Amino acid sequence: MNDAIPQLLTYDETALDSAFAAVSDEVRSGASTLATPNAQEAFRLHWLGRKQGRLKLISEAWLKSAPAEARKPLGIRFNQLKQEIEAALEAPVAASGAAVVRGIDITLPGTVRQPGIAHPLLQTMEEIVRVFHHLGYSTNLGPQVESDFYNFEALNFPQNHPARDTQDTLQIANQGSKASRDRLLMRTHTSPVQIRTMVAQAPPIRIVIPGKVHRNDAADATHSPIFHQVEGLCVDTNITFSDLKGTLDHAMKALFGSGVKTRFFPSFFPFTEPSADVQISCIFCGGKGCRKCKHSGWIELLGCGMVDPAVFAAVTDERRKLGLDDDAYNPDRITGFAFGMGVERIAMIQHGISDIGQFYSGDMRFLEQFA
Repeated sequence: MNDAIPQLLTYDETALDSAFAAVSDEVRSGASTLATPNAQEAFRLHWLGRKQGRLKLISEAWLKSAPAEARKPLGIRFNQLKQEIEAALEAPVAASGAAVVRGIDITLPGTVRQPGIAHPLLQTMEEIVRVFHHLGYSTNLGPQVESDFYNFEALNFPQNHPARDTQDTLQIANQGSKASRDRLLMRTHTSPVQIRTMVAQAPPIRIVIPGKVHRNDAADATHSPIFHQVEGLCVDTNITFSDLKGTLDHAMKALFGSGVKTRFFPSFFPFTEPSADVQISCIFCGGKGCRKCKHSGWIELLGCGMVDPAVFAAVTDERRKLGLDDDAYNPDRITGFAFGMGVERIAMIQHGISDIGQFYSGDMRFLEQFA
């Protein structure tokens, strides 16, 4: 039990010093017995207990009844007393801490460090690029912030052409004062790298271009405003549509199995002529027809075509401005083909994923499946 709190008859400096000195002696006397954790806990409750702690009783007996002019010196001494009690509690812990050596319990299971893996989209992108590396293609990269010239004009997308509507574009702010061909935007495809490569390099060219692209698309099960593409370009003498068909047929078999068939349908892209959409036989039903292929037996996968002479003309004009050989891309002796495919689309088909949003959700339960 706590001893009774002595009453303060006066509140002058001498009386306060005497009263708090007596209490301080009590603290030092109790602190000399703190050899065990049980003793330390008993000391803490005796002095700092929230309901019946001696420090709380002293506060109620002395501070509440003190005149206004005495409360400041009382409060200073009260805080000093509390600090002395806390220091007495910390002293045994500090003294024993240096001597305590914590051992390792070898019976406990060890810490398992999970190795990091590439994101499933990166895995698919690297797989596609690797297929074309085996065919002798090299990889080229370019900026995600592009000019209108490289993203549209040089690829035969004139200003206000309806074909631009299919690539709803994210424009960079504060570009209104620039000429239309120099205005910056987020690239809508990786095709600008094709132009940059041809401007900088004479034929022959065989490149694949993996990368991130941006379009102002509403997110749903099959669309995302950010997605990935792998495009390819082959330019040389005597390149024909048969070369394009053979290249893509080999690539689809490498990606989906040797039993996959390909077929080509006429299509339209401003930068290729003729253009085609490429379909593969459904890998889920073997071409018999199922829900995934909408019972057609075929899955549309990518677009392609022969490079339009208008693209070679734009490259020639740009090279001429730089003082380079302006006959390197003469369409009378140079031909080429280009193709492009969405990485997410291929990854969804390969892994049977129905919602593109899962790739961007960050859900470890989904991503761990690819470890």
